[in-house]
Amino acid sequence: MRRLRRIKILATLGPASSDSAMIRKLFEAGADIFRINMSHTPHDKLRELVATIRSVEASYGRPIGILVDLQGPKLRVGTFADGPVQLNNGQSFVLDSDKTPGDATRVYLPHPEILAALQPGHALLLDDGKVRLIAEETSPTRAVTRVVIGGKMSDRKGVSLPDTDLPVSAMTPKDRADLEAALTIGIDWIALSFVQRADDVLEAKKIIRGRAAVMSKIEKPQAIDRLNDIIDVSDALMVARGDLGVELPLERVPGLQKLMTRMARRAGKPVVVATQMLESMIQSPVPTRAEVSDVATAVYEGADAIMLSAESAAGKYPVEAVSTMNRIGEEVERDVVYRSVIAAQRPEPESTAGDAIAEAARRIAENLDLPTIICWTSSGSTAIRVARERPKPPVVAITPNLATGRRLSVVWGVHCVVADDARDQDDMVERAGSIAFRDGFVRAGQRVIVVAGVPLGTPGTTNMVRIAYVGPSAEAHL
Repeated sequence: MRRLRRIKILATLGPASSDSAMIRKLFEAGADIFRINMSHTPHDKLRELVATIRSVEASYGRPIGILVDLQGPKLRVGTFADGPVQLNNGQSFVLDSDKTPGDATRVYLPHPEILAALQPGHALLLDDGKVRLIAEETSPTRAVTRVVIGGKMSDRKGVSLPDTDLPVSAMTPKDRADLEAALTIGIDWIALSFVQRADDVLEAKKIIRGRAAVMSKIEKPQAIDRLNDIIDVSDALMVARGDLGVELPLERVPGLQKLMTRMARRAGKPVVVATQMLESMIQSPVPTRAEVSDVATAVYEGADAIMLSAESAAGKYPVEAVSTMNRIGEEVERDVVYRSVIAAQRPEPESTAGDAIAEAARRIAENLDLPTIICWTSSGSTAIRVARERPKPPVVAITPNLATGRRLSVVWGVHCVVADDARDQDDMVERAGSIAFRDGFVRAGQRVIVVAGVPLGTPGTTNMVRIAYVGPSAEAHL
């Protein structure tokens, strides 16, 4: 199951893609990691999906990652006494702490933290930004607003606050229960919604205690202002363009996508570009040309992964959506312009032994035109460091830890193999060549470059580069 592209594909599971046969088809079409959205998944269904993915994984002998996406706080207005109301431009509209059903002049807001934090001049976006209000008078129990963009309002519509720093946790009691359920069954990545500050990520990490890696979803303007701090404490980033496009002007989102992709790469953290990438394929077997360009842009930018949401979860053509992404990735990466773009954006290595070794390995591999870079890695850090360099040859990561292999499924260009740890350096080099030979990355008689940490099995000690020939007896060492 060798992929012919470096970028990874993340497919969301749902009603259209929850049985074993469909998950198998999605994996064969190109999905590298599967997302389970806890907004729509009860715990018994979560356990069933994880068991199915693990069964597919075992049958192919390839590590497959599982990302559980926590719902996060859902801020909503209350109900209306006589059904939907029409809000008109320029009118006054009140949000308050009175639980009485609302009308065309007011509605209950069951979030005292919003009323406490709201300031005059702050915007409130209702129903995914369809209705826009500006706060004029605020108090801990009542906010008088002016309608800037009117529209129909009905019960329990969502509220977004792009200007307000809310003193709320990124995790609700539901999220904590979902997180515990996910950790108990051994998933690989947790996607954290509603991240506003680094403390939100640290709060989740305190509960996770290393049992899964944390991917911070950047969907709030407040997070943009604190990106460096959030990246520092996160294991990966997701550019959640849907929610970001509700709370910020749409024209800002492409630039922010590029900014986050480059910042994450500089920090050596995987970055996933998500939302509406092939939206029309929910109903159509082929995408629009604009969608193809959008996916291609993420590939050219050097993102680690691109994500399908409703296209694979609830659409009519889940397999075709994955296949389309797969083909776009392969085609872009064949383009001569692609390598020049990737090289131009390459960050300077950090002044650490691991980064210096990773850069040297890339230079040697490219100068000698070697077919692959092979990393022995216990924690995954060696492979992530090499992937940060975006080398021309593919990266084969060999790890004794299945959990590491699964987490690396989201990392750019890494083909992961789970195998027993090497006994010594000679065994390490021989088996590296044999595994790369078996998986079709190298032919007998070719040279490869092997990167590892010595002593073997010690995380975070990337300190060795070795060039070796793959002998004619490569198969014998498997």
